[in-house]
Parts: sequence; C-alpha cells; structure tokens
Amino acid sequence: MTVKEYLQHEVDTGQKHEYHDGLIYALAGGSLEHALLIGNIYSELRNGLKKKGSNCKPITNDAKLYIAKEDKYLYPDTMVICGEMERSKDVKDAVTNPILIVEVLSKSTTEYDRGDKFYFYRQIPTLQEYVLIEQNRRVVEVFYKKEKNDLWSISRYEGLNEIIKLQSIAIEISMQELYFDIEEEG
Repeated sequence: MTVKEYLQHEVDTGQKHEYHDGLIYALAGGSLEHALLIGNIYSELRNGLKKKGSNCKPITNDAKLYIAKEDKYLYPDTMVICGEMERSKDVKDAVTNPILIVEVLSKSTTEYDRGDKFYFYRQIPTLQEYVLIEQNRRVVEVFYKKEKNDLWSISRYEGLNEIIKLQSIAIEISMQELYFDIEEEG
C-alpha cells in the first residue's frame, strides 16, 4: 500500500492505523484506564510546560508521527515537541521531531512498546526521552538519552509517593497526579 492509499484508507474507515513500509495495522481501542492515563499525562505535561513558559507543547494520540529512517507512521499516546513543529513532507498532519514520547502499556502492547516500537523511536534524531506508563500497577519507566550518543539511562518510579523527573523538558510529575482516578488491579 502506498502512503497515499494508507491515508485514504484511514479517511474511508475512520480508524487509525500504523503504517510500516507499505503494510498497515489497525490500532485497537484502549481501556478506560488507558484513556484516563493519556489524559492525565497530557494534562500534567501541558500544565508543567505552561507554568515554565516553555516553547514546548504536548500533543495527544490523534497526531501521527512519521519516522523517515524507518518509513513508518505511528500514533504515540502522547508526544512533546519543542520549538518549531516539523512535519512530514508527504503528510502535513504528521510530525517528525518529538523530544519526548509517552506510551501507556497494556497487556497486548507491552512487548511491542518496549521492543520494536522503542527501536523505531530511537531512529528519531530529536528524541531524548521515552516514558512507559503501566496502567495496572503504579509503575513508570523513563528512558533518557543525553546529548547525541546512543546510551540511554533508565529511571523507574514505583508507588504514589514518587515524583517523575523528565529531564528533556525539565519538569516533574507527581505519580499521585498521574494516576488520579485510576483503579489499581488487585
């Protein structure tokens, strides 16, 4: 399938799909907790960046991300872009320059989000931070890349008393706020 056919298919079906080198994959709907966590992280990012007077802006999972090196269009749960928003030359609704990407993990996506998807994301020259949020436990992992090298450090936050530190955008988020209104599985 060409990119043009892919875009038309999304319009025709009204459904989001990932595009991988000519193949498309429908995105399944998420749980209520997944939706709440996306809303919570977006809100915390927006408020933190706004309070700092930052030129960075969070974007919801309705925006496409184009990874040129991999020829892929993906829908991260949330992204942050600093400065000018760069767009794909072929698809004007797809951005190319996030500094931070967030994925909310589910049983069906955990392996992909931690493995292949993280590999694809690491091909983005501007990406400095990758955040994985578990929806069934109070656990967040933050992968951070300093400078232009390919060494990633990992910070793990567990429990509602933790404060998540996002180095790429210099803000902190309370786990209590992130997991607001989220019921923990027993």
